[in-house]
Amino acid sequence: MEKRVDSFMRCEIIAVGTELLMGQIVNSNGAGLARELAGLGIGVYYQTVVGDNEERLAAAFSLALTRAELIIFSGGLGPTDDDITRETVARVLGLPLEQSDIWVEKLNEFFRRVNRPVAQSNLRQAMLPRGGKLFLNDRGTAPGIFLEHEGKIIVLLPGPPGELFPMFKRQVVPLLQEKLKQDDEQAILQSRILRVTGLGESVIAERIKDVLGRQGNPTIAPLAKGGEVHLRITARADSGAAAERLLEEKAVEIREILGDAIYGEGDEGLEFSVARLLREKERTIAVAESCSGGLLSHRLTNVPGSSVYMLLGLVTYSNEAKENLLGVDPQLILSQGAVSDGVAIQMATGARRVGQAHIGVGITGIAGPDGGTAEKPVGLTYIAIEADDFQKSRRFEFWGSRLEIKERASQVALHLVRHYLLGKLKNS
Repeated sequence: MEKRVDSFMRCEIIAVGTELLMGQIVNSNGAGLARELAGLGIGVYYQTVVGDNEERLAAAFSLALTRAELIIFSGGLGPTDDDITRETVARVLGLPLEQSDIWVEKLNEFFRRVNRPVAQSNLRQAMLPRGGKLFLNDRGTAPGIFLEHEGKIIVLLPGPPGELFPMFKRQVVPLLQEKLKQDDEQAILQSRILRVTGLGESVIAERIKDVLGRQGNPTIAPLAKGGEVHLRITARADSGAAAERLLEEKAVEIREILGDAIYGEGDEGLEFSVARLLREKERTIAVAESCSGGLLSHRLTNVPGSSVYMLLGLVTYSNEAKENLLGVDPQLILSQGAVSDGVAIQMATGARRVGQAHIGVGITGIAGPDGGTAEKPVGLTYIAIEADDFQKSRRFEFWGSRLEIKERASQVALHLVRHYLLGKLKNS
């Protein structure tokens, strides 16, 4: 019988800790576990964060039992009174807690090494729900626990990532792989990210609406992120090669629609695409920045080998620096203001001249939160590009915090440079 690729284990991750709810600690465990589980072909359907409250944790666990075959807990296995995960799991399942002599000995050994007696509170960490399998922890005092109960798999892991992930990869993954193999559910879940610049999420969704409307396997999920849009394509298959074929077919279909608005794939940001084009076309670049504070130069030099194309980066924050280092006309600043079309162009021209580069970029704007007016609001930014027989300045009104405005300015500047190198940016 042909194996069904769409039949797979559903998982819920429950992160335990009031500090997570208060924002004192970011729940990085949930994201990391979800990535690891995807590689096993296990779908994470829900992620829940619960504070150190037994009743609320019991309610979350009871709900998870109704909608997932695999429930993974992170946190709440420490020695203090607010570490309640093992006790709550045992109570909900109606299982007694039993002491693990193996872990008692491990605790004794651990505390002998640090010349301290074992506290009574630490002995709580040696208690397991009846039938539970112990996951050894060589980085802390909290063991993990593996339970199978009435068709459900329950995994309890310590909260610190340095303990959780080694334990998961070395001890939990092999058990899950064996379980999936027994149940004939093992599959591969792989994703590919297409990165799009210059188009908004709604425009992209409209252009690929037919593709989105008939998606099944693979699935497609748009996500606006950092001044660009990511299209995550996810495929399930019996093998990595089969999943890659599905991903490639769908990527080709989307590329035919969106064209060079897709600048790359995976983890590489727009600066890598610009760097490749600069190398291919044997062009160099010099940058003069004001409101972006050097962020564009930072991104361009983050690419290994950037000395081939990146010749100069200046942060000319004051008017005097613009005048003395770049040759911006003081009368222009007086008449138009430092945040203006003309100043951006002269900054780009000056950067190119001083750096003796093929391309010059100038950025000037108001990053806020103060300094804006009705005529020139916070977020107003001019970005100019200058090269042989080419000069272009564009006006933008970015939004968000000071850092977000700086990030958007650097992103749009990279987008404009890319379009210029592709021959798609028209001259002024």
